[in-house]
Amino acid sequence: MKKLSFLLFCFVTVFVSAQTSETTYAEKLGFPKGAKVLILHVDDAGMSFDSNEGAITAMTKGVANSCSVMMPCPWVPAFVAFLNANPQIDAGLHLTLNAEWKNYRWVPLAGKTNVPGLTDTEGNLWKGVGDVVQHASADEVYKEIKAQLDRAITMGMKPTHLDSHMGTLFASPEFLKQYIRLGIENQIPVMFPAGKATLIQAQQKFSDQQMNQFRQVGKNLWDAGLPVLDDLHNESYGWTIPDDVKNDDKKLQAYKTQKYIEGLKSLQPGVTMMIMHCTATTEVFKEISDSGPVRRGDMLAMIDPALKKALQDEHIILTTWRELKERRDKVK
Repeated sequence: MKKLSFLLFCFVTVFVSAQTSETTYAEKLGFPKGAKVLILHVDDAGMSFDSNEGAITAMTKGVANSCSVMMPCPWVPAFVAFLNANPQIDAGLHLTLNAEWKNYRWVPLAGKTNVPGLTDTEGNLWKGVGDVVQHASADEVYKEIKAQLDRAITMGMKPTHLDSHMGTLFASPEFLKQYIRLGIENQIPVMFPAGKATLIQAQQKFSDQQMNQFRQVGKNLWDAGLPVLDDLHNESYGWTIPDDVKNDDKKLQAYKTQKYIEGLKSLQPGVTMMIMHCTATTEVFKEISDSGPVRRGDMLAMIDPALKKALQDEHIILTTWRELKERRDKVK
């Protein structure tokens, strides 16, 4: 998920306000009071060969410890084969309603005839978030995300969580309902920042009233037996890389690692998910997207010893979605 849409504000009419709790969800899950707990999460697994290689490198040779898979994409079978051979990997679903690239596209798993509002004139998923909001119904959205979950299960995956590619499921109150519905019905945690959420509030400029509405959604998820995030760090895709750094791995690693270290220092007590897009870019990736340096930098940062040391220096506890659900199951 690159950006939480400002349209998330719209669900003000759906949920009532809730007061901020002084107890973090991390504490409710049994972590020490005041602990900074972190999921280092890689988006876009399955999107391409390079995406798969980057995610695997970041998690097996670096400090990243979670990922999510874009089920409609061409390189999903290869990544799921890796997951089935490595069941300890924390892997969820990056629920996908967009195919945003120019010449590298994918179609809905539910089929065009079942979800016509999710497809463009070529039969692919829409490129833009706004197009999905304009054309798709909530029923079509549910059919598609359910189809993505069904495919994952059929392939042998046991998704540890759900999140949203490009934040599209946050772009409409009705879409958001379907996202939460899928998680609760299947008892799969959903990515939703609903604690104090200091980082995401500052990034998205949410008001206190809007954050109270988020917290009510979080309470609903918690009451349904699912773990809830305190906060979300979703800035890395927007970091502007200097031109003289983009094509120099050493400089790129140093730049991105420092940005992540700054991110670690910004964490507040509670459980936070930090999003990245680790990619082992080859000469082919530029034919998909011009975001290669951003994504390669993420991978290089995750394998940098300096980042591992910073995690220790900041006394950060790493966790996974699997652990959060196990902890939630033990809480009465």
